[in-house]
Amino acid sequence: MKSETNLPVYKGQIIEVNIERLNHDGEGVSKFDGFTVFVPGTAPGDKVRAKVISLQKTYARALLQELIISSPSRVSPPCEHYDDCGGCQLQHINYEEQLLIKHELVKDTLSRIGKINVPVLPVLGMAKPWQYRNKAQVPVGMEDTVKAGFYEKRTHKIVDLNCCHIQHPANDKVVHAVRSILNELKISIYNEKKHTGLVRHIIARTSFTTGEVLIVLVTNGHKLPHRAEIIERLRALGNIAGIVQNINTKQANVILGNQDVLLWGNPYLQESLNGLSFHVSPRSFFQVNTVQTEVLYAKVREYAALTGQETVYDLYCGIGTISLYLSRYAGKVIGVESVAAAVKDARKNAELNGITNAEFHKGAAEQLFPQLIKHGVKADVVVVDPPRKGCDESLLAAIATMAPPRIVYVSCNPATLARDLKYLTEHGYTAEKVQPVDMFPQTSHVESIILIKKAGTPVA
Repeated sequence: MKSETNLPVYKGQIIEVNIERLNHDGEGVSKFDGFTVFVPGTAPGDKVRAKVISLQKTYARALLQELIISSPSRVSPPCEHYDDCGGCQLQHINYEEQLLIKHELVKDTLSRIGKINVPVLPVLGMAKPWQYRNKAQVPVGMEDTVKAGFYEKRTHKIVDLNCCHIQHPANDKVVHAVRSILNELKISIYNEKKHTGLVRHIIARTSFTTGEVLIVLVTNGHKLPHRAEIIERLRALGNIAGIVQNINTKQANVILGNQDVLLWGNPYLQESLNGLSFHVSPRSFFQVNTVQTEVLYAKVREYAALTGQETVYDLYCGIGTISLYLSRYAGKVIGVESVAAAVKDARKNAELNGITNAEFHKGAAEQLFPQLIKHGVKADVVVVDPPRKGCDESLLAAIATMAPPRIVYVSCNPATLARDLKYLTEHGYTAEKVQPVDMFPQTSHVESIILIKKAGTPVA
Protein backbone atom coordinates (compact mmCIF):
# COMPACT_ATOMS: atom_id res chain seq x y z
CA MET A 1 0.00 0.00 0.00
CA LYS A 2 1.30 3.45 -0.93
CA SER A 3 0.61 6.82 0.62
CA GLU A 4 -2.12 8.89 -1.01
CA THR A 5 -0.57 12.06 0.37
CA ASN A 6 2.73 11.98 -1.56
CA LEU A 7 4.46 11.45 1.78
CA PRO A 8 7.04 8.68 2.21
CA VAL A 9 4.87 6.93 4.84
CA TYR A 10 1.22 6.01 5.16
CA LYS A 11 -1.08 5.35 8.10
CA GLY A 12 -0.82 1.76 9.31
CA GLN A 13 2.63 1.23 7.76
CA ILE A 14 5.25 -0.65 9.78
CA ILE A 15 8.62 1.08 9.54
CA GLU A 16 12.11 0.58 10.97
CA VAL A 17 13.81 3.73 12.29
CA ASN A 18 16.73 4.84 14.46
CA ILE A 19 15.89 7.19 17.33
CA GLU A 20 18.17 10.25 17.21
CA ARG A 21 16.90 12.37 20.12
CA LEU A 22 13.75 13.26 22.07
CA ASN A 23 11.38 16.19 21.45
CA HIS A 24 9.77 18.47 24.08
CA ASP A 25 7.02 15.88 24.70
CA GLY A 26 9.53 13.14 25.41
CA GLU A 27 8.88 11.36 22.10
CA GLY A 28 11.67 9.81 20.09
CA VAL A 29 12.62 11.71 16.95
CA SER A 30 13.58 9.67 13.88
CA LYS A 31 13.83 10.01 10.10
CA PHE A 32 12.26 7.72 7.51
CA ASP A 33 13.39 8.61 3.98
CA GLY A 34 14.19 12.07 5.35
CA PHE A 35 10.69 12.48 6.84
CA THR A 36 10.34 13.13 10.58
CA VAL A 37 8.60 10.42 12.60
CA PHE A 38 7.89 10.75 16.35
CA VAL A 39 7.84 7.52 18.37
CA PRO A 40 6.80 7.73 22.07
CA GLY A 41 8.40 5.38 24.58
CA THR A 42 11.76 5.27 22.86
CA ALA A 43 15.27 6.45 23.77
CA PRO A 44 18.16 7.98 21.81
CA GLY A 45 20.14 5.09 20.36
CA ASP A 46 17.16 2.74 19.98
CA LYS A 47 16.45 1.02 16.67
CA VAL A 48 12.75 0.19 16.55
CA ARG A 49 9.95 -1.18 14.47
CA ALA A 50 6.94 1.15 14.73
CA LYS A 51 3.43 1.49 13.29
CA VAL A 52 2.41 4.84 11.80
CA ILE A 53 -0.80 6.06 13.46
CA SER A 54 -1.14 9.65 12.21
CA LEU A 55 0.16 11.91 9.44
CA GLN A 56 0.75 15.63 9.12
CA LYS A 57 2.39 17.58 6.29
CA THR A 58 5.79 17.69 7.97
CA TYR A 59 5.80 14.73 10.33
CA ALA A 60 4.18 11.44 11.33
CA ARG A 61 3.60 9.76 14.66
CA ALA A 62 4.13 6.03 15.19
CA LEU A 63 3.73 3.59 18.05
CA LEU A 64 6.51 1.28 19.16
CA GLN A 65 5.93 -2.31 18.02
CA GLU A 66 9.30 -3.93 18.58
CA LEU A 67 12.66 -2.93 20.02
CA ILE A 68 15.29 -4.14 17.54
CA ILE A 69 18.36 -2.59 19.19
CA SER A 70 18.13 -1.22 22.72
CA SER A 71 19.77 2.08 23.71
CA PRO A 72 22.46 1.81 26.43
CA SER A 73 20.45 4.37 28.43
CA ARG A 74 17.35 2.15 28.65
CA VAL A 75 16.20 0.92 32.07
CA SER A 76 13.14 -0.94 33.33
CA PRO A 77 10.56 1.59 34.57
CA PRO A 78 9.58 0.84 38.20
CA CYS A 79 5.97 1.96 37.78
CA GLU A 80 3.43 -0.74 36.95
CA HIS A 81 1.25 1.86 35.22
CA TYR A 82 4.00 3.40 33.08
CA ASP A 83 2.94 1.88 29.75
CA ASP A 84 -0.55 3.35 30.10
CA CYS A 85 -0.32 6.44 32.31
CA GLY A 86 0.45 9.78 30.69
CA GLY A 87 1.96 11.33 33.82
CA CYS A 88 5.60 10.38 33.11
CA GLN A 89 7.45 10.10 29.80
CA LEU A 90 11.06 9.21 30.71
CA GLN A 91 11.03 6.43 33.32
CA HIS A 92 12.47 4.04 30.71
CA ILE A 93 15.66 6.16 30.49
CA ASN A 94 18.34 6.31 33.19
CA TYR A 95 18.43 9.55 35.16
CA GLU A 96 21.87 10.68 33.98
CA GLU A 97 20.67 10.48 30.37
CA GLN A 98 17.44 12.30 31.26
CA LEU A 99 19.51 15.28 32.40
CA LEU A 100 21.55 15.24 29.18
CA ILE A 101 18.36 15.05 27.11
CA LYS A 102 16.87 18.05 28.90
CA HIS A 103 20.08 20.03 28.45
CA GLU A 104 20.05 19.41 24.71
CA LEU A 105 16.34 20.22 24.53
CA VAL A 106 16.84 23.66 26.09
CA LYS A 107 19.93 24.37 24.00
CA ASP A 108 18.32 23.26 20.73
CA THR A 109 15.06 25.13 21.36
CA LEU A 110 16.79 28.43 22.13
CA SER A 111 18.92 28.10 19.01
CA ARG A 112 16.14 26.92 16.67
CA ILE A 113 13.26 29.17 17.79
CA GLY A 114 15.02 32.10 19.42
CA LYS A 115 18.04 32.12 17.07
CA ILE A 116 20.08 32.72 20.23
CA ASN A 117 23.54 31.39 20.94
CA VAL A 118 23.76 31.47 24.73
CA PRO A 119 25.71 29.25 27.15
CA VAL A 120 23.42 26.56 28.59
CA LEU A 121 24.87 25.11 31.79
CA PRO A 122 24.47 21.43 32.78
CA VAL A 123 21.07 20.64 34.29
CA LEU A 124 20.94 20.68 38.09
CA GLY A 125 19.45 17.29 38.96
CA MET A 126 18.24 15.55 42.11
CA ALA A 127 20.10 13.11 44.30
CA LYS A 128 16.82 11.19 44.74
CA PRO A 129 14.60 11.79 41.68
CA TRP A 130 11.54 9.95 43.05
CA GLN A 131 8.63 10.79 45.41
CA TYR A 132 9.36 14.49 44.98
CA ARG A 133 5.91 15.87 44.13
CA ASN A 134 4.20 17.71 46.97
CA LYS A 135 0.86 17.85 45.13
CA ALA A 136 -1.35 15.15 43.60
CA GLN A 137 -4.18 16.47 41.47
CA VAL A 138 -6.10 13.55 40.02
CA PRO A 139 -9.41 13.32 38.13
CA VAL A 140 -12.08 10.92 39.34
CA GLY A 141 -14.15 8.71 37.06
CA MET A 142 -16.70 5.92 37.28
CA GLU A 143 -16.80 2.60 35.50
CA ASP A 144 -17.78 -0.45 37.54
CA THR A 145 -16.17 1.26 40.53
CA VAL A 146 -14.65 4.66 41.24
CA LYS A 147 -11.32 5.29 39.52
CA ALA A 148 -8.78 7.92 40.50
CA GLY A 149 -5.54 8.59 38.68
CA PHE A 150 -3.96 10.33 35.73
CA TYR A 151 -5.20 10.14 32.17
CA GLU A 152 -4.10 7.38 29.86
CA LYS A 153 -1.76 8.54 27.11
CA ARG A 154 -3.60 10.38 24.31
CA THR A 155 -7.02 9.84 25.97
CA HIS A 156 -9.27 11.09 28.75
CA LYS A 157 -9.55 7.57 30.14
CA ILE A 158 -8.41 7.44 33.77
CA VAL A 159 -5.68 5.00 34.79
CA ASP A 160 -6.63 3.76 38.25
CA LEU A 161 -3.36 4.19 40.14
CA ASN A 162 -2.14 1.86 42.86
CA CYS A 163 1.03 3.87 43.37
CA CYS A 164 2.64 6.93 41.78
CA HIS A 165 6.42 6.78 42.10
CA ILE A 166 6.96 10.53 41.74
CA GLN A 167 4.38 11.49 44.39
CA HIS A 168 5.05 11.92 48.09
CA PRO A 169 3.66 8.70 49.68
CA ALA A 170 1.24 10.75 51.81
CA ASN A 171 -0.47 12.00 48.65
CA ASP A 172 -0.93 8.43 47.42
CA LYS A 173 -2.40 7.47 50.78
CA VAL A 174 -5.00 10.25 50.62
CA VAL A 175 -6.02 9.47 47.03
CA HIS A 176 -6.52 5.79 47.90
CA ALA A 177 -8.55 6.69 51.01
CA VAL A 178 -10.83 9.14 49.19
CA ARG A 179 -11.40 6.65 46.38
CA SER A 180 -12.45 3.98 48.92
CA ILE A 181 -14.76 6.41 50.72
CA LEU A 182 -16.44 7.46 47.48
CA ASN A 183 -16.96 3.82 46.55
CA GLU A 184 -18.29 2.70 49.91
CA LEU A 185 -20.61 5.68 50.44
CA LYS A 186 -21.73 5.60 46.80
CA ILE A 187 -21.04 9.30 46.27
CA SER A 188 -21.87 10.30 42.70
CA ILE A 189 -18.91 10.85 40.37
CA TYR A 190 -18.67 13.60 37.78
CA ASN A 191 -19.22 12.72 34.12
CA GLU A 192 -17.42 15.31 31.99
CA LYS A 193 -19.44 14.52 28.84
CA LYS A 194 -22.83 14.86 30.49
CA HIS A 195 -21.78 17.44 33.13
CA THR A 196 -23.54 15.38 35.79
CA GLY A 197 -22.39 13.83 39.05
CA LEU A 198 -20.63 15.41 42.00
CA VAL A 199 -16.93 14.66 42.69
CA ARG A 200 -14.57 15.82 39.93
CA HIS A 201 -11.03 15.79 41.35
CA ILE A 202 -9.06 14.76 44.43
CA ILE A 203 -6.19 17.05 45.40
CA ALA A 204 -3.66 16.25 48.11
CA ARG A 205 -0.85 18.65 49.03
CA THR A 206 1.84 17.44 51.42
CA SER A 207 4.21 19.69 53.35
CA PHE A 208 7.82 18.52 53.17
CA THR A 209 8.34 20.54 56.36
CA THR A 210 5.58 19.26 58.65
CA GLY A 211 4.48 16.11 56.82
CA GLU A 212 0.87 17.31 57.04
CA VAL A 213 -1.56 16.99 54.14
CA LEU A 214 -4.17 19.45 52.88
CA ILE A 215 -7.04 17.57 51.23
CA VAL A 216 -9.24 19.21 48.60
CA LEU A 217 -12.37 17.63 47.12
CA VAL A 218 -13.45 19.38 43.92
CA THR A 219 -17.20 19.06 43.43
CA ASN A 220 -19.77 19.96 40.79
CA GLY A 221 -22.13 21.50 43.36
CA HIS A 222 -22.32 22.61 46.99
CA LYS A 223 -24.08 19.74 48.74
CA LEU A 224 -21.75 16.98 49.93
CA PRO A 225 -23.58 13.81 51.02
CA HIS A 226 -22.25 12.02 54.13
CA ARG A 227 -20.17 15.11 54.91
CA ALA A 228 -19.63 14.27 58.59
CA GLU A 229 -18.55 10.68 57.86
CA ILE A 230 -16.20 11.77 55.08
CA ILE A 231 -14.54 14.26 57.42
CA GLU A 232 -14.24 11.70 60.22
CA ARG A 233 -12.69 9.07 57.98
CA LEU A 234 -10.20 11.47 56.42
CA ARG A 235 -9.17 12.82 59.82
CA ALA A 236 -8.50 9.24 60.89
CA LEU A 237 -5.67 9.08 58.34
CA GLY A 238 -3.64 11.26 60.70
CA ASN A 239 -1.43 14.27 60.05
CA ILE A 240 -4.14 16.13 58.16
CA ALA A 241 -3.77 19.93 58.10
CA GLY A 242 -7.24 20.60 56.74
CA ILE A 243 -10.06 19.38 54.52
CA VAL A 244 -11.52 21.73 51.91
CA GLN A 245 -14.35 21.44 49.41
CA ASN A 246 -13.76 23.43 46.24
CA ILE A 247 -16.85 24.22 44.18
CA ASN A 248 -16.46 24.03 40.40
CA THR A 249 -19.71 23.92 38.41
CA LYS A 250 -18.16 25.07 35.14
CA GLN A 251 -18.37 22.80 32.11
CA ALA A 252 -14.70 23.19 31.28
CA ASN A 253 -11.30 21.57 31.80
CA VAL A 254 -10.37 24.06 34.53
CA ILE A 255 -9.81 21.97 37.66
CA LEU A 256 -10.54 24.43 40.46
CA GLY A 257 -13.53 26.73 40.94
CA ASN A 258 -13.51 30.10 42.67
CA GLN A 259 -15.16 29.04 45.94
CA ASP A 260 -13.61 27.09 48.81
CA VAL A 261 -15.57 25.67 51.74
CA LEU A 262 -13.56 24.68 54.80
CA LEU A 263 -14.85 21.33 56.06
CA TRP A 264 -12.34 20.89 58.88
CA GLY A 265 -8.99 22.18 60.15
CA ASN A 266 -6.98 24.89 58.41
CA PRO A 267 -7.65 26.16 54.88
CA TYR A 268 -3.93 26.11 54.15
CA LEU A 269 -0.76 24.07 54.38
CA GLN A 270 2.41 25.33 56.04
CA GLU A 271 5.67 24.89 54.11
CA SER A 272 9.19 26.22 54.60
CA LEU A 273 11.67 27.36 51.96
CA ASN A 274 15.11 28.79 52.61
CA GLY A 275 14.25 29.63 56.22
CA LEU A 276 10.91 31.27 55.40
CA SER A 277 7.44 29.96 56.25
CA PHE A 278 4.57 29.97 53.74
CA HIS A 279 0.86 29.33 53.96
CA VAL A 280 -0.28 27.52 50.81
CA SER A 281 -4.03 27.54 50.16
CA PRO A 282 -5.93 25.26 47.72
CA ARG A 283 -5.79 27.69 44.78
CA SER A 284 -2.28 28.98 45.44
CA PHE A 285 0.54 28.27 43.00
CA PHE A 286 3.46 26.61 44.73
CA GLN A 287 6.24 24.71 42.96
CA VAL A 288 5.48 20.97 43.13
CA ASN A 289 9.09 20.00 43.89
CA THR A 290 9.97 21.50 47.27
CA VAL A 291 13.56 20.20 47.30
CA GLN A 292 14.45 21.63 43.88
CA THR A 293 12.61 24.88 44.54
CA GLU A 294 15.34 25.80 47.02
CA VAL A 295 17.93 25.10 44.30
CA LEU A 296 15.94 27.19 41.83
CA TYR A 297 15.55 30.19 44.13
CA ALA A 298 19.21 30.18 45.13
CA LYS A 299 20.09 30.50 41.45
CA VAL A 300 17.53 33.33 41.01
CA ARG A 301 19.22 35.19 43.87
CA GLU A 302 22.65 34.62 42.34
CA TYR A 303 21.54 35.99 38.96
CA ALA A 304 19.78 38.97 40.57
CA ALA A 305 23.15 39.94 42.15
CA LEU A 306 21.50 41.97 44.92
CA THR A 307 23.51 44.23 47.24
CA GLY A 308 20.69 45.29 49.59
CA GLN A 309 19.81 48.55 47.83
CA GLU A 310 17.89 47.43 44.74
CA THR A 311 14.21 47.74 43.87
CA VAL A 312 13.05 44.39 42.48
CA TYR A 313 9.85 43.65 40.59
CA ASP A 314 8.59 40.06 40.79
CA LEU A 315 6.02 39.51 38.03
CA TYR A 316 3.64 36.53 38.22
CA CYS A 317 4.66 36.35 41.89
CA GLY A 318 2.04 33.83 43.08
CA ILE A 319 1.99 33.59 46.88
CA GLY A 320 5.20 35.60 47.09
CA THR A 321 7.79 32.84 47.45
CA ILE A 322 10.44 34.45 45.22
CA SER A 323 9.52 37.97 46.37
CA LEU A 324 9.93 37.18 50.06
CA TYR A 325 13.10 35.18 49.49
CA LEU A 326 14.70 38.08 47.59
CA SER A 327 13.41 40.70 50.06
CA ARG A 328 16.12 39.70 52.53
CA TYR A 329 18.79 40.79 50.05
CA ALA A 330 17.09 43.79 48.33
CA GLY A 331 16.01 47.27 49.31
CA LYS A 332 12.41 46.70 48.20
CA VAL A 333 10.46 44.01 46.36
CA ILE A 334 7.17 44.60 44.55
CA GLY A 335 5.13 41.56 43.54
CA VAL A 336 2.45 41.53 40.85
CA GLU A 337 -0.08 38.68 40.57
CA SER A 338 -3.48 38.32 38.84
CA VAL A 339 -5.03 35.77 41.25
CA ALA A 340 -6.65 37.52 44.21
CA ALA A 341 -6.32 34.51 46.54
CA ALA A 342 -2.58 34.31 45.80
CA VAL A 343 -2.09 38.04 46.52
CA LYS A 344 -3.93 37.59 49.81
CA ASP A 345 -1.65 34.66 50.66
CA ALA A 346 1.45 36.66 49.67
CA ARG A 347 0.53 39.49 52.04
CA LYS A 348 -0.15 36.99 54.83
CA ASN A 349 3.17 35.29 54.17
CA ALA A 350 5.01 38.61 54.39
CA GLU A 351 3.35 39.24 57.75
CA LEU A 352 4.05 35.66 58.88
CA ASN A 353 7.77 36.17 58.26
CA GLY A 354 7.95 39.73 59.61
CA ILE A 355 8.95 41.12 56.21
CA THR A 356 8.14 44.81 55.71
CA ASN A 357 10.01 45.65 52.50
CA ALA A 358 7.79 43.61 50.18
CA GLU A 359 4.43 44.70 48.78
CA PHE A 360 1.98 42.91 46.54
CA HIS A 361 -0.44 44.18 43.89
CA LYS A 362 -3.34 42.38 42.25
CA GLY A 363 -3.47 42.65 38.49
CA ALA A 364 -2.37 41.01 35.26
CA ALA A 365 1.34 41.75 34.83
CA GLU A 366 0.86 42.74 31.20
CA GLN A 367 -1.74 45.35 32.23
CA LEU A 368 -0.47 46.61 35.60
CA PHE A 369 3.25 46.84 34.87
CA PRO A 370 2.90 49.27 31.91
CA GLN A 371 0.68 51.49 34.11
CA LEU A 372 3.35 51.57 36.82
CA ILE A 373 5.94 52.62 34.25
CA LYS A 374 3.74 55.57 33.19
CA HIS A 375 3.90 56.74 36.81
CA GLY A 376 7.70 56.73 36.73
CA VAL A 377 8.26 53.46 38.56
CA LYS A 378 11.78 52.11 38.09
CA ALA A 379 13.37 48.78 38.88
CA ASP A 380 16.96 47.63 39.17
CA VAL A 381 15.98 43.98 38.63
CA VAL A 382 12.85 42.44 37.13
CA VAL A 383 12.07 38.79 37.85
CA VAL A 384 9.48 37.07 35.64
CA ASP A 385 8.11 33.58 36.29
CA PRO A 386 5.23 33.28 33.79
CA PRO A 387 2.96 30.30 33.05
CA ARG A 388 3.76 27.97 30.13
CA LYS A 389 2.40 30.45 27.58
CA GLY A 390 5.23 32.84 28.49
CA CYS A 391 4.99 36.64 28.60
CA ASP A 392 2.62 38.78 26.54
CA GLU A 393 4.47 41.00 24.09
CA SER A 394 2.95 44.05 25.80
CA LEU A 395 4.72 43.08 29.03
CA LEU A 396 8.02 42.51 27.27
CA ALA A 397 7.64 45.90 25.59
CA ALA A 398 7.00 47.54 28.97
CA ILE A 399 10.07 45.89 30.49
CA ALA A 400 12.20 47.00 27.55
CA THR A 401 10.84 50.55 27.94
CA MET A 402 11.70 50.61 31.65
CA ALA A 403 15.13 49.18 30.73
CA PRO A 404 16.16 47.57 34.07
CA PRO A 405 19.85 46.58 34.08
CA ARG A 406 18.98 42.94 34.89
CA ILE A 407 16.12 40.57 34.10
CA VAL A 408 15.92 37.12 35.67
CA TYR A 409 13.51 34.95 33.70
CA VAL A 410 12.24 31.67 35.21
CA SER A 411 10.67 29.45 32.55
CA CYS A 412 8.92 26.09 32.49
CA ASN A 413 8.63 26.05 28.68
CA PRO A 414 11.76 26.32 26.49
CA ALA A 415 9.69 27.20 23.39
CA THR A 416 7.98 30.28 24.83
CA LEU A 417 11.22 31.20 26.58
CA ALA A 418 13.01 31.21 23.22
CA ARG A 419 10.30 33.41 21.71
CA ASP A 420 10.48 35.91 24.59
CA LEU A 421 14.28 35.98 24.59
CA LYS A 422 14.23 36.71 20.87
CA TYR A 423 12.09 39.78 21.55
CA LEU A 424 14.28 41.04 24.39
CA THR A 425 17.51 40.54 22.46
CA GLU A 426 16.00 42.58 19.62
CA HIS A 427 15.25 45.37 22.11
CA GLY A 428 18.60 46.04 23.71
CA TYR A 429 19.19 42.99 25.91
CA THR A 430 21.68 40.13 25.93
CA ALA A 431 20.99 36.65 27.25
CA GLU A 432 24.08 35.91 29.36
CA LYS A 433 23.53 32.31 30.50
CA VAL A 434 20.88 29.69 31.08
CA GLN A 435 20.70 27.33 34.07
CA PRO A 436 18.24 24.44 33.63
CA VAL A 437 16.93 22.86 36.85
CA ASP A 438 15.26 19.46 36.87
CA MET A 439 12.05 20.22 38.75
CA PHE A 440 10.22 17.28 37.15
CA PRO A 441 12.34 14.09 37.05
CA GLN A 442 10.94 11.18 35.00
CA THR A 443 8.98 13.63 32.82
CA SER A 444 9.92 15.61 29.71
CA HIS A 445 9.48 18.98 31.46
CA VAL A 446 12.37 21.20 32.52
CA GLU A 447 12.66 24.54 34.32
CA SER A 448 15.25 27.13 33.32
CA ILE A 449 16.63 30.33 34.86
CA ILE A 450 18.08 32.91 32.50
CA LEU A 451 20.21 35.94 33.28
CA ILE A 452 19.43 38.77 30.84
CA LYS A 453 21.37 42.04 30.91
CA LYS A 454 20.82 45.41 29.33
CA ALA A 455 23.54 46.20 26.83
CA GLY A 456 26.27 48.17 28.61
CA THR A 457 25.52 46.80 32.09
CA PRO A 458 28.80 46.22 33.96
CA VAL A 459 29.71 42.64 34.74
CA ALA A 460 29.07 41.90 38.44
